[in-house]
Amino acid sequence: MRGQATGPLAGVRVLEIQAMGPGPFCAMMLSDFGAEVIRVDRVGAVSDGTGGQASADVLSRGRRSVAVDLKRPGGTDLVLRMVEQADVLIEGYRPGVMERLGLGPDACLARNPRLIYGRVTGWGQDGPWAAHAGHDINYISLAGVLWPIGRDGDAPVPPLNYVGDFGGGGMLLAVGICAALAERASSGRGQVIDAAMVDGAALLNSFMYGMRAMGQWGAERGRNLLDTGAPFYETYETSDGKWVSVGSIESKFFGNLVRCLGLDIDLETQGDQASWPVLRKRLAAVFRTRTRDEWTALLADADACFAPVLSPWEAPEHPHNAERGTFIESFGVTQPGPAPRFGRTPAAIGGPPPESGQHTDEILGGLGFDAAEIARLRSAGDVA
Repeated sequence: MRGQATGPLAGVRVLEIQAMGPGPFCAMMLSDFGAEVIRVDRVGAVSDGTGGQASADVLSRGRRSVAVDLKRPGGTDLVLRMVEQADVLIEGYRPGVMERLGLGPDACLARNPRLIYGRVTGWGQDGPWAAHAGHDINYISLAGVLWPIGRDGDAPVPPLNYVGDFGGGGMLLAVGICAALAERASSGRGQVIDAAMVDGAALLNSFMYGMRAMGQWGAERGRNLLDTGAPFYETYETSDGKWVSVGSIESKFFGNLVRCLGLDIDLETQGDQASWPVLRKRLAAVFRTRTRDEWTALLADADACFAPVLSPWEAPEHPHNAERGTFIESFGVTQPGPAPRFGRTPAAIGGPPPESGQHTDEILGGLGFDAAEIARLRSAGDVA
């Protein structure tokens, strides 16, 4: 694990109740920012330890793990005692689950009125769908975000689980926690954060409502400026079966692109949607005449809003990413480094992903539990 943390959240202690997706992403960000993150794992997830540190789950980096049986009164009481010494708690269960475990906001804030209690769910803590099952694709569907993503005449294309789980869920919760910590500095009081992925995904779509209101976004998928409707904001296949991206929205950049491609095009027609199908065919034909890397060599410095489409496995090797250290190798795994970057309090990866329960004795000892008490908890099955 990290030595003395230097990030902007150094000195903040976070309890993460083990879950999937947005919660771990949020906790990873807070850890990268310098917070001490303790993950409360299930006792059933603890292995016999013979495999050593085998996990390469990047989202779990920078934690320590304590394994607790939350269904036992002793386990519940243990977590409440941990809450007394925490600044933040993160949980991602369906509404009502933490309350049934005796670990809801009322119980935790009674123990620690300064606690920031962060909750991330798909549908939110209330509303007609609050108790429904769902995943990222469902949340962004109801938020109106999935519908616009796709080409003219084709079905909507799920953007993996970036928008709901990570952008509209985990990252939104991290922002909310940082804001609540800032507010607590003046009020001295904690509060509950209800981060719903349906809300966060809708928030990410704010720009579209503005464009629609200004008459700059139509009602058809794949016919608008940023949804592959415009041929100058598009991806094109190259002669080697790879791809390049063009984002030459402004006339200056479009002119630079056209000149570099050697096309005879009236630049005044760029905004004429009736001309877009012909322009798309011409651009596609030209890009198929060279390889992706040849186009990159020709266009990279052309100031034409161009970039090669790299796979996740190629991206770490690109000179720009390599020089900036956008990707790093940590605990034997190539992965994105912490972001954003802080000039005075740099973020850093706090350590490798833990095995479940790897630090139970260490964590409880650091919280004031003596060896006999830890042994009693383990014997009773409250921890592992």
